[in-house]
Amino acid sequence: MNWTAGFRTAVISPYERIQLTEPRGFADQTVRQALHMAGGGERHRVLLTNRFGRTPLTIGAARTATGQGEAALTFGGAARITIPPGEEVVSDPVDLPVAAGTDLILSLYLPGETGLATYSQRPAETAQVAAGDHVAAPDLPGAEQVEGRFYVSGVDVLAPDGTAIAVAFGDSWFEGVGTTTGADNRSVDFLNRRLDRGWVVNQGIAGNRLLRDEVGEHALARFDRDVLAVPGVTHVLVHFGINDLGLPGMSGEPPVTSGALVEGFEALAGLARGAGLKILAATVGPFAGAVYPGVSTPEGLAVRREVNDWIRATGTFDAVFDVARAVEDPAAPDRIHPALDSGDGMHLNDKGAQAMADAVNLETLAL
Repeated sequence: MNWTAGFRTAVISPYERIQLTEPRGFADQTVRQALHMAGGGERHRVLLTNRFGRTPLTIGAARTATGQGEAALTFGGAARITIPPGEEVVSDPVDLPVAAGTDLILSLYLPGETGLATYSQRPAETAQVAAGDHVAAPDLPGAEQVEGRFYVSGVDVLAPDGTAIAVAFGDSWFEGVGTTTGADNRSVDFLNRRLDRGWVVNQGIAGNRLLRDEVGEHALARFDRDVLAVPGVTHVLVHFGINDLGLPGMSGEPPVTSGALVEGFEALAGLARGAGLKILAATVGPFAGAVYPGVSTPEGLAVRREVNDWIRATGTFDAVFDVARAVEDPAAPDRIHPALDSGDGMHLNDKGAQAMADAVNLETLAL
C-alpha cells in the first residue's frame, strides 16, 4: 500500500486582480465542506493550506466524516495547530476508509481572525459556515451557504501500490463552472465514472491562464506544485487557452498570439515529459457569444482556430482529446452547442461536461 492523491483542489490567493467570487475570512466559525473523492483507500490524511495567507492561521479543531464513521484530525498528535503564512500541513493518518466517488466531509473550527482565506473560488460546491465550534455536530442548522472551498488543498489515501493517478490541469472547464452546484457533474467527475482503475484528480482553476498570472499563478508557474507534487501522478490532462484569449479583452489588453500559445503548450509538454509523465491535451473550447464584455472577439476566435489546428496535427502530446468538436455547435463552430451551454456562452452545463469527458479516449489515458 502507498499514499496517493484521492482528492486535490488548486488554491488561489484572495488578492488576485480578477475575482469570480468574493474572497472572505472567518472568525470563531466552523467551516464544513464536502470533498468529492476521485479515489479511495483504507486510510486518509488531509492537506490544509495557508499558502496565500498573510497572517498565521490557527485551526482550533478539525474532523472528517465518511459513510463509515468520523474521526478527529490531529497534527503531530495535537488537535490544534497554527499554520504560518505561505505554509501547508498534513494531518496525521486517520484509520477511516473512504471510497472513490463518495464525499469526505471536512469540518474546521477557526477560532481567531483568519484574514482573507486561501481558497478555491468556483468548485461547483458550497461550504457551510456556522458561528462557534461545531466540528463534532452532525448537522449545522441555519448555517450560511458559501460557494468556495477554504484552507484545504487535498486528501491523500492509502491505496494499492502502483495505483495510477492523472491530474486534470487547467481552467474552469475542469473546475466545473457552469455545472450544477453540489451535483458532482464536473467533466472530471464524469471521466472518473468511466474509469475501471486509477483516477483523475481535479486541479482546474476558473480563470486560470497558460501564460500569465491573474486568477492563480499561470500554468507553467504552478506545474510543479499542482501536478508534479501530486503523489502517484502518471498522466496529466490539460485544457488551457480560453482565458489567455478572452480575459485580455476585459482589461483592454491585446489577445495572445497563436505563436505564444503554441510555445506555451510546447513548454508544458516539455515539463511533463521531463518528469516522465504522459500528457494529453484538449483543443481549446469555443466561446463565441460569451456574455462577458470583451471576451469574445474576432481576433481571439481566429487564434483559437489556429491553435486548435496545431493541437490536432502536432506530435507534441502523447494524445489529444478534441473537446472543441465534442461541444461545438455544428452550425456555428466557434459557439458552444445550445444544448451543452450553461447559458453564458463560455462554460459547459452538465451535459456539456459529460461530452467533454467522453472526448477522452480511455485507451490513450490507459490508467
